[in-house]
Amino acid sequence: MFKKIVLLSMFLLTSCISIKTDSVTATPDRSGFVTATLPPTRVGFVPATLTPSPEATIHPTLAVTAPANCKDSAVLLRDVTIPDNAQMEAGEKFTKTWEFQNTGKCPWKDYTLAFDSGDQMNAPLSAPVPDTAPKDKVQVSVELAAPSADGAYTGYFTLNDSAGNSLAIGIEKTFWVKILVGNVSPQSTSASTPFVPGGGNSNCAYTQNGGYVQEIISLINQARAAANIPTLTVNSILTAAAQSHSADMACNNFLGHTGSDGSSIYDRLLRAGYTGVGFSEIIAIGTPQNAMSQWRADQGHWDVVLNAGVTEIGVGYAYYSSSDFGGYITVDMGGQ
Repeated sequence: MFKKIVLLSMFLLTSCISIKTDSVTATPDRSGFVTATLPPTRVGFVPATLTPSPEATIHPTLAVTAPANCKDSAVLLRDVTIPDNAQMEAGEKFTKTWEFQNTGKCPWKDYTLAFDSGDQMNAPLSAPVPDTAPKDKVQVSVELAAPSADGAYTGYFTLNDSAGNSLAIGIEKTFWVKILVGNVSPQSTSASTPFVPGGGNSNCAYTQNGGYVQEIISLINQARAAANIPTLTVNSILTAAAQSHSADMACNNFLGHTGSDGSSIYDRLLRAGYTGVGFSEIIAIGTPQNAMSQWRADQGHWDVVLNAGVTEIGVGYAYYSSSDFGGYITVDMGGQ
């Protein structure tokens, strides 16, 4: 069942996962590989078990009281409809839907979405947000109409609590809808700023989440313990390589194992100074639970999680609100 990952020749190490048994070389079935086989675009991308149907996102009225001094927090998981710079006809009516996760401790009861600034596009001043318990996800929609004149249009919105105070969305205060009417060029955004793996990039203000990193490590080790496989120890070099790749994906808005500078997994680990004799890398988007669901849905990736031939782990997480998927997760594993 388990496959030992070993260091192969460099031309094989550029693949997503190199897996070798004692007698044959096997390539896992990637038909369900949600992190590599689909292009990094909001349109049509539905990771396995990541998002419930729209009907499932409408929660019953919460019969709970917010804990005293609870903290609000939210993450924009994805644009369900109308990707940035979608082409529209003049006057065209459309529905914009965003998906959020309540990452704080306060239940969302009587929360609202509100128009903040920019191009209103017939948006209501506010719209109700379905009641949402902590850790739950919710989809929120507004009915809009494209302006009658050609141009690039952006409308900014906020997520507000019952008192009208806006919540932080990751590191942002607003989220947006961007459309194009007529033959015009898209508005430039900071998402196009290249990430420089060697020296960082101060223009890409991505955020890290140490809690997510620890949770991913814990969930992977729980799965290994349940399968009677030794748990993994954290390696600082693997961690640095994984964090660099997550930041690269977030800042350059892509999802894959080849870095924006053309680097392979082997290149990044060699550059970081890793000397282990074997390694593997898996990636995902969203929350730690989202990541585990995505990996469980693909046998090749789950084999990596449960590979008895690795002993060390490094996890990276980067959230950048201007990227397609928000949060990007990288897990690098190796053995001495």
